[in-house]
Amino acid sequence: MRVIAGKAKGHKLKTIEGFHTRPTTDRIKETLFNMIAFDLPQCQFLDLFSGSGAIGIEALSRGAQQCVFVEKSKESCEMITENLEHTKLQQYAVLLQKDVEEALSSLKSQQKKFDIIFLDPPYQSGLAEDVCSKIVEYGLLKQQGYIVWERSAQIQRKEICGLNMVKEKNYKTTVITFLALEEKEI
Repeated sequence: MRVIAGKAKGHKLKTIEGFHTRPTTDRIKETLFNMIAFDLPQCQFLDLFSGSGAIGIEALSRGAQQCVFVEKSKESCEMITENLEHTKLQQYAVLLQKDVEEALSSLKSQQKKFDIIFLDPPYQSGLAEDVCSKIVEYGLLKQQGYIVWERSAQIQRKEICGLNMVKEKNYKTTVITFLALEEKEI
């Protein structure tokens, strides 16, 4: 796995061996970042269920102002730290070694708001809808921001109160869904 473009282009990233993480493939990552390229400069990026940190590091490499990485695994957090140091992007990163729900609560208390929130929870965990609902409830997404949710093509997307699907990109085994805040009626 490598950084595809930007300041850290070409840097190889370390990943954890085994089945505890499921890194986004370079092909999907490249397509995703081509889709969001114009929104990255100076954005506030939140990478939930960070794994190796590859998505957040790619966002930083392409101009995000800051990325908050959320990962509960100690081993994965050590890997993210190594990858940030290797790419020389650590000064733009905040790493929270916490459960996602605990981290969202902490970010709410700090009144943080993000332009882009990426989440790639363990596919069979059923966490995505609850996490998205918390993001809306806690006001963590800027009005013009959006959520990017990576999931297995086998998992059906449910409606999430307060969010609209903006677009969806289907791959053979993976689906990338873009969600934005519903327009409020005045």
